[in-house]
Formats: sequence, C-alpha cells, structure tokens
Amino acid sequence: MNFTRLFALAAVFFVSTAQAGAEPIRIGEINSYTRLPAFTEPYKKGWQMAVEEINAAGGINGRPLEIISRDDAGKPGNAVKIAGELLKRDKVVMLTGTFFSHIGLAVADFAKQNKVMFLASEPLSDALVWSKGNEYTFRLRPSTYMQAAMLAIEAAKIDAVKWATVAPNYAYGKDAVSAFKQVLSKLKPSVQFVDEQWPALFKIDAGVTVRALEVAKPDAIYNVTFGPDLGALVREGTVRGLFKDRTVVSLLTGEPEYLEPLKGEAPKGWIVTGYPWYAIDTPAHNAFRKAYEARWKETLKMGSLVGYNTIQSIAAVLKKAGSTDTPALVAAMADLKVATPGGEVIYRAADHQATMGSWVGRTDVVGGGGQMTGWRYVDGAEVLPSPEEAKAMRPTN
Repeated sequence: MNFTRLFALAAVFFVSTAQAGAEPIRIGEINSYTRLPAFTEPYKKGWQMAVEEINAAGGINGRPLEIISRDDAGKPGNAVKIAGELLKRDKVVMLTGTFFSHIGLAVADFAKQNKVMFLASEPLSDALVWSKGNEYTFRLRPSTYMQAAMLAIEAAKIDAVKWATVAPNYAYGKDAVSAFKQVLSKLKPSVQFVDEQWPALFKIDAGVTVRALEVAKPDAIYNVTFGPDLGALVREGTVRGLFKDRTVVSLLTGEPEYLEPLKGEAPKGWIVTGYPWYAIDTPAHNAFRKAYEARWKETLKMGSLVGYNTIQSIAAVLKKAGSTDTPALVAAMADLKVATPGGEVIYRAADHQATMGSWVGRTDVVGGGGQMTGWRYVDGAEVLPSPEEAKAMRPTN
C-alpha cells in the first residue's frame, strides 16, 4: 500500500470520525412517491446520490446532511400535515420536494405561514413564484411559462394558424395553456385557438378527446398531458390519424419518464421539451451519467437530474449562509449560483425562480424506442421575464 493510498484512507477515516460526532443537518423532503413513481423514484435516486457525495466529501461545514423523506400520496392535505410533523417533531431546517402543482402551492403556503424555507424541486405552476409567491418559497425547475415559451418560439416558426389545446384540468395544465397562448399570440398575432380539451388528470377518455380535436380541424395541436394520459392520447390519436399532416407541440414529452414507455409507438416529429441524456456530451454531464449508472445500474431520467440538482442547491445555500437559521438561508438564496450537470443555474432574487433550462427538439423512434433528435439546450434565463416584470407579478406582502 503506497503513501497516497494510506493518506486517502486516513482522510476518509478522519472525515467519517468527525461526522460521526457532528449533529446532522436535517432536511424535510415530501413527494408523491406512490402517486407517480415513474418520476419520483429516479428523483429519489438522484437526491440520494447527491447526499452520498456531499457526506463523503465531509458534509456541510463538517456536519452530515440527513434527508427525512415522506410520501404525500398525491394529496395536498397529506403534504401539509407531513410538513408540520417534519418541522415540529423532526426539527428539520427547511423543506423541499413536491411534484404536483397543487401540492407545491399548499406546501408553499405552509412555508409562508410557518416562516420556514421551502425549495420546490418540481411543481411547475407559475403561481408558485409569481402571483402566490412568498418570501420563503423558491423553485428549481423551469416553470410552465418558461417551457411553454420555449415551445411557442418554435411554434411561431411553422405555418400553422389554427391551434387546438389539450391539457390536464388542474393548475399545471391551466398555466401551461395560458402561457403558450400568451407567448405564441405575441410572436404571431394571426394565430387562432379553435378548441380546448381539459381531461381530468390521469383519467383521460382518449376516444372522446381525439374525436373532439378532429371535429375542430386545427392545423396544429398543443399537448400538455403526460404519464398514462399521454400514452392513451398517442395511441388513440395515431389509430384515428389525428396527427397525420398536423404539427404537435408537446410539453415534457421528450422526458424519458414519458417517452421511453411508448417504445416503438413513440410519436415522430413532435416538437417537445425533454431530456436527451443519451446524447449530451459535456464533461460535467458525462461524469454525472457515469456515477449514476454505476450507483444504480440504470439509465438517467429527468427526475434523476432534478433530484440531484435539488440537493446540490441545498448544499450551496447552506454553505453560503453559514447557518441553518431561516433568515440566513432566505438571504443566501438571493442570486445563489449552483453548479449542476447541465450547467450553472442562478436563483433570481427578484422572483425566487432558478434559471435551470430545458432541452427542445423533435421526437423520433431510434432503435425501437423514443428519443429526441435535433435538440438544443435553452437556458431558463432566455425565456424568463425581466426581474422587474417578474417582481411586479408577486404579492407586495
């Protein structure tokens, strides 16, 4: 055994010994693990890997990071009850997580009422940081407005004038349609929206929805459904020829959680936001991909990246604040810079929204499975309103 090896083992022993006596920094994490495992299980593996890396490197100022994770089962009431338990019983220093927009909004209100910091990892509703934004709530992922704007820019380049929309009937779907209409109408005033379909979340009647879209005879369709609703829409629409000679622009459809299950039935030529993990070739992303595949023996998902970036953001704010007190954490979030596998993101002081972007491209079937082709990365800062405009959309108190 050489000196370098001895030194490395001694360093690991010292770190482990030092951490063993240090009080952990506890973070409360809430998510819809049993309601939407396709996204939340990879998300959990992403944040677990980040915690392991941070603690192996000495933790945060010598203290290990400990995540206390709970399942809300997709119910806002459960999430709020759990948040209370995490705060009062488990003494967590901040809250994080949530997937569905209505649950994210419920936990954001809890954070405001109880004056505790909440880093929302996934919920996309614009209201979270704008119309219902508060001092204690921040968001990592690009919002519905940001991703809809990325797609509207591409939609404005095609000849379609008459559009129809289909989206799940809750906050995320409503925001996504509103934002797409707003941005596309501004870029191309001649567009018309001739039909809207609002199926209940995960209860779509694909036959009824597809027939209604056929009757409207749009030039193009803007889709916001995901998960099992997306699969049903793709299959029924393909059988009935709904997508033949018609452009489809679709939110999140390029994410592997939703595209891979379709296998050879994946749509071709749809303009989508997503995550082409198999083709991103940067040193940071290659290292992330290699570590994740070695740790979990499976390929990346969008949730993996979001979970990893969430914990990296928490580590960054704890280091910058030098404290676990809420006022110090909230202050440290202002313009916080975080290095991620996708590049640096910044949490804007004006509206608490991070500049994490997304990948925009077209769907295709490659090797018997769905993939994104012709993609490009769009930085979130490119599609966000100015800090002054965003700040004006937030409550004044």
